[in-house]
Amino acid sequence: MTVFILNSLITPINFDKVQTARVRFERIDVERAKNILSNGNFVSAIGHEGTAKVLSQLLGINIPTNRVSIFMETGDMAIHFFLKTRLPEGKILSEQELKQLDFWLVKSEVL
Repeated sequence: MTVFILNSLITPINFDKVQTARVRFERIDVERAKNILSNGNFVSAIGHEGTAKVLSQLLGINIPTNRVSIFMETGDMAIHFFLKTRLPEGKILSEQELKQLDFWLVKSEVL
């Protein structure tokens, strides 16, 4: 099982390997996210430095910037940082701008 941290609510599944996938989503709070990520055994797929910094501060855990493509498989879990506001096309937020936006933390599991 791999645990990922992502900056979208998208759950990437490799449909070259599977025909169908079931994913369970659950909104979680900051404390629950900290507990899930606290052992440091996770893969960051946070591609923007400002987002990684905000998440690091929010969670009290170093979240590295890591612009990679990932696929989730059965048994994998992810913590999603989901902004509740759609940004204008091409807009990259600063750390200060990110701190002012509403967000959800969502846990997903591929069943």
